[in-house]
Amino acid sequence: MTLCAVSSLVMGVVWASGDSPAPPPPTAARSSDAAGGAPPPFRRAPQPPPKNVPASHTPLPSSRPVKLAVPAIVIEAPLIGVGLDAKRRLGAPPLSKPKLAGWYQSGPSPGEAGTALIVGHRDTRTGPAIFLNLNALRRGDTVNVARADRQTAVFTVDDVKTYKKSEFPNDKVYGSTARPELRLLTCGGRFNKKTGYSANVVVFAHLTSLKKTA
Repeated sequence: MTLCAVSSLVMGVVWASGDSPAPPPPTAARSSDAAGGAPPPFRRAPQPPPKNVPASHTPLPSSRPVKLAVPAIVIEAPLIGVGLDAKRRLGAPPLSKPKLAGWYQSGPSPGEAGTALIVGHRDTRTGPAIFLNLNALRRGDTVNVARADRQTAVFTVDDVKTYKKSEFPNDKVYGSTARPELRLLTCGGRFNKKTGYSANVVVFAHLTSLKKTA
């Protein structure tokens, strides 16, 4: 299996949420490489796209996210905080824990006004990881983020895109937004042993409802 460091594809990031300071932009770096066969593709039953996506919910106060759930692709993952590493690259969960996802803790928390970022590995040397099937999400799917304040922020997917490394739209993915938005990121495209994955998968979503955490 291949392993994926999402940090390798993130460059020139600008974060903004209220009065939160933006970190310095991380520099580009190559992902770590490992050889292996590709897992079978995730298949979903055909469904018509939704005619309308729910309107945005009022922004929430800051609260640490603790768990991610994406029902459409059967994801439930604890969340840990990640930041920039010594080389100013966006961090990711440890490769030894492929079922974790990471929230960029210097940016907005999910539900706050602005763009919150959650990253995860597609796979590792030991097999598939938490965001293996991220590209199977569709417009209208929901993403649930349980927060430390015992509320679950429910996001609705607006779009799912795969961008080549050389064409990654930093402003579109990381730029400031007035409403509460969420990005889920992992690696995508073809894998090369020398250069890693050729692309990034990005899920764009916005906050549409709130519920009490069970």
